[in-house]
Amino acid sequence: MAHHHHKLSLKSLLHHHNHKEEKEHNPLAMSDEHILELIYSTHVHSDTKFEIDPLFTLVHNTLIRSTSIVDDLVQGSKSSMEDIDEKILQPNFNSPYCTLKQISFEMCCKAPGEETAHETAVAILHKLSHYEWDAKAVLTLAALAVEYGDFWLLSQHLQTDVLAKSVAVMKRVPLLIRPANLHKHREAITEVNNLVKATLQVIELIVELEKLSSYDTKDVPALLPAREHIPVDVYWCIITLVTIVTQIECLTTDSEEKQELYHYGQKINVVLSKLRKHIALCRHQIEEAEYYRKLRKLFQTPTEIMEVFKVLIFAKDAPQPLFDCASETTVDITVLKKKHVYLFISTLDITEEEISVLRPVHESIKSEVQYKIVWVPIVEEWSEHLRKKFEVLKAKMQWYVVQHFGSIAGYKYIKEEWHFKKSPMVVLLNPQGKVLHQNAFHLIEAYGMKAFPFTTVEEETIHKEKHWVGSVVGGIHSNIDNWIKEEKYILFYGGKDKEWIQEFSKSAASLANEAIIKELKISIELFCVEKENRNIFKRFWKRVESLFVTKAHKAADAVKQEVQRLLCYKDETGWALLSKGSSVVLSGHGTTMLKAVAEFERWKEVVVKKGFELSFKEYHERVAHETHRCAQFEIPDVAGKLPEAIKCPDCPRVMDIFITYKCCHNDNTSTTTNANSTYY
Repeated sequence: MAHHHHKLSLKSLLHHHNHKEEKEHNPLAMSDEHILELIYSTHVHSDTKFEIDPLFTLVHNTLIRSTSIVDDLVQGSKSSMEDIDEKILQPNFNSPYCTLKQISFEMCCKAPGEETAHETAVAILHKLSHYEWDAKAVLTLAALAVEYGDFWLLSQHLQTDVLAKSVAVMKRVPLLIRPANLHKHREAITEVNNLVKATLQVIELIVELEKLSSYDTKDVPALLPAREHIPVDVYWCIITLVTIVTQIECLTTDSEEKQELYHYGQKINVVLSKLRKHIALCRHQIEEAEYYRKLRKLFQTPTEIMEVFKVLIFAKDAPQPLFDCASETTVDITVLKKKHVYLFISTLDITEEEISVLRPVHESIKSEVQYKIVWVPIVEEWSEHLRKKFEVLKAKMQWYVVQHFGSIAGYKYIKEEWHFKKSPMVVLLNPQGKVLHQNAFHLIEAYGMKAFPFTTVEEETIHKEKHWVGSVVGGIHSNIDNWIKEEKYILFYGGKDKEWIQEFSKSAASLANEAIIKELKISIELFCVEKENRNIFKRFWKRVESLFVTKAHKAADAVKQEVQRLLCYKDETGWALLSKGSSVVLSGHGTTMLKAVAEFERWKEVVVKKGFELSFKEYHERVAHETHRCAQFEIPDVAGKLPEAIKCPDCPRVMDIFITYKCCHNDNTSTTTNANSTYY
């Protein structure tokens, strides 16, 4: 009994081993990764170049005509050969006939079955080891085309040509095309013919994909995943061709045994669909890359501004008219011809405050014929809701607006070359399409018409000015404008802590009314930024941020440090800045400034000897020296690149950078989702 049990176990083990071996050699049960492992060892990287095109042209023409003959035979119809799309033959082509015969020899007279087909496909790959993957597929298809074309060509002439009939009989052609057999095997013949067509299409796409590989994968990233899969795709083409040959032999011998083709047809159709998608994506990316190069060249070569604008916004599409908000009519883009153009680029999350930055510019230039503002809304995918939002925003503007409810053709260029993010930007172009300022928005916000026409030349000139307070607070309040003109001392202050504000207001008012201050005829005005309405508060800090952005890439100087220092106080409990007219005297954290102001009794005697400014500075420095605090400030992720290294305004060290992500859960503001750079 024990011995018998051992025999059964051995039999079971052998059956399991055979089943496992069968699965290992059955391609339909293998994963693509497993197939790649098996076939990659057959490939030898070689410098041998094989010219595919001439051979593929012959193969294409042969199979297009022969499959058409089969369709006519099966359907009992006669199609016009004149309608067949043939490729142009290359003269003096030398066929790799011996290689084709060797491949044919490998494919012919094989028993049906998946394992045999796999072994045959691997043997062919070994024979073609020195060829590129696309060449392996084309050569195998050519070997089939010679036999398939010959078979069906003979079927056309065996009734009228004795030689054709003799050769056809030897090739068993009459056996298959005899009416009874043709009727019996109609479905099988159609299946073979359709699979030949599908495999031809797959190999045609593989050849095309290899041609596209001359492009840089940086420009066409879709090439990488597509080309990585080509060896496995070629394997499926070759094994399918092997099974087609086997099935034809089964049909011509009228054998009961047949080669199953259904699963190979399924696989080839999957590969065909995948390759079509890959190639469509590659072509799209190539088109984008070529457009990108064209756009870059346009901006480097003097070109009429209207032409540059047309390519940037519409590319090949027909240019849409602009909407003139002033007259509420549409105008042709020719209105931009020979003009200086301010491209006001933003998303639909732009705020009323941001739109208002451009209003003074429009008012000043509307009578100037040579300057035009054009709003370019950036929307990746339009919806009915976004169209309504666009109409609301458009109604708030007085300049030209791009009304193009598709994506902006040059969006990638705007994003990568001009570093557009979420914040609005203003790109200044001259009549020859040259960029005179890549983003003048912050220059306009910080200095207004004082920096007109907002080129980098004006920015450099204005950067050298040491009196910047007027730019930040100008127009915020009529009193301030008068105080600045009169060169009065102004104490600007604010903070998050209301108690600190009250305490500082009291101490500062007391200082301004001190007898010694009055005797020396020193006039000190107070302005609490936080106490004023919310719009003034926002405008004040927006202008400070914009001022910093205009100076971010410039060399460190006193003004840059002053602006940076002020930014560090924005989110503190309290802060104060003393100016004389438009010039900064000093600024400081709430703790130190309150202490210095509150302790005026300790340094008032020095005021008589050294003057108010120097006395205040010296005493504040002494107080600040006793207090240690980190300097930090946040800058929104504005259009343009911010520097990676920024020096601390209080010491010579370089500040650390942290990225803050913020969401206010509010669709009505531009701060729905922000990424801020925080410098410590």
